[in-house]
This record gives sequence, C-alpha cells and structure tokens, in this order.
Amino acid sequence: MGGVSTADRAERVPKQDRSRATRQRLLEAAVSCLAEHGWAGSTVSVVAERAGVSRGAAQHHFPTREDLFTAAVEYVAEERSTALRALFPQGAAGDRHAVVAALVDLYTGPLFRAALHLWVAASNEDQLRPRVTELESRVGRETHRIAVDLLAADETLPGVRETVQGLLDMARGLGLANLLTDDAARRERVVAQWADVLEEALG
Repeated sequence: MGGVSTADRAERVPKQDRSRATRQRLLEAAVSCLAEHGWAGSTVSVVAERAGVSRGAAQHHFPTREDLFTAAVEYVAEERSTALRALFPQGAAGDRHAVVAALVDLYTGPLFRAALHLWVAASNEDQLRPRVTELESRVGRETHRIAVDLLAADETLPGVRETVQGLLDMARGLGLANLLTDDAARRERVVAQWADVLEEALG
C-alpha cells in the first residue's frame, strides 16, 4: 500500500496555509475595492491585482464575481461579529451606552460601505439578489443575537424584540448619514439618547 509519505504531508500543510492566506487576501481586497469603487468598478481582475494574485488563482477560489463578493462581505461580517464580542468578553456588565456605541460603530466603517454597494448592485442584478438577500438575513440574525446578549435583553417581554431591532435599524440609518459627512457629533447625542431609551425599555 502506497500511503502518504511524511514529506508529502509536510508539503501539503504549507500549501493549505498558502491557499487559506490567498483566499483571505482576496476577500479583504474585495471588500476594500467594493467600499472604494462600488460594484461597477470592482471586477475579479481588479481584486486579484490588489491582492497580489493572478486572475486564475482568484477564479480557482471564487469561480464567479458573485461568489467572490458575497463571500467577502460574509467573511468580514463574521470578523465584525467576533470583534464585537471581543469588546465585551465578560459581557457588557450592564453598560448599555457602551453597547449602543459599539453597535452604531459597526455601521460607520468600510464594511458597511462595501455591504451597501453590494445591496445596491443586488437590487439591479438578478443573479446577485437572492444571494445577497440570504446573506443579509443571516448577518442580520447574528447581529441581532449579539445585540440581545450584550444588552441583556429579555425578548420574552412584549416590545423588547422590536426595541432591539429598532436600535439596529437606527444604527444603520446613522451609518447611511455618515457616508456623506462626518456625523460623529450628532451620532454621539443620538447614542446617548438611545442608551437612556433602552434602559427604560429593557429595565
């Protein structure tokens, strides 16, 4: 029986690592391109060049443009969720103002800008729409679950689920306003007000 030699195994592990690193570079480059250039200016070739890999290598990982960009937004959304939980490793300990501020911050960076371009493209691209709809639904559920945990919200109480959802919708709206102008000062006042509203609504 042939089996796999130790040398073959040693070769395969670095190859897997290289493949993973290439995939990650492509995903990060795709999000940056989407945030900076929008859907029309973000092709597989542009992303591959930015990631420093060949177009063929990019298509090996992501056969279509839709594969690449939906995977990219999903990847960074997962990273974002991990980072949000890492801000409060022991839970938020009742600091709802800090939680509201952190949730609002999710919607003011390049990921939100990239996701927004993807949503706009999906509204016009039949191939993209079902994938982005499904992705957005999954990301939305995860963000909602994290918000509920960090706010220590009891969703068995009437109106609590809608209050948390309203917070996330409001955060998205603040993110939209921030695309055109730096809205930091107004955002801080709104965050403080929403933290007070949540204290009252969630008990």
